[in-house]
Amino acid sequence: MRRCIEEIMKQVGWFSKIDYEIMGFFEEHDLEMSPKVLAANLGYHPSYMGRRLRTLRDSELLVQFDNGHYALSDLGREFLTGELSQDEIEALDPENE
Repeated sequence: MRRCIEEIMKQVGWFSKIDYEIMGFFEEHDLEMSPKVLAANLGYHPSYMGRRLRTLRDSELLVQFDNGHYALSDLGREFLTGELSQDEIEALDPENE
């Protein structure tokens, strides 16, 4: 059974507010999307959306394709279904390299 996205997100100390919305959007719409389309749908500036998408890509929760679009990675799906432990989630922080 899928865990509630809000429950999962509470565990992520390195997430920004927009990251919750991005992951929630991808949970609801498992599609390949451009930063511009995501920004328009979530109400954020495209450049800020692009920065956060790159952070989520660097954490391996999202994948980026050659056309610049993003989608959930297999790890992102595991994250959304609650298959990752708290330690695994915190270890995804791209700033911890």
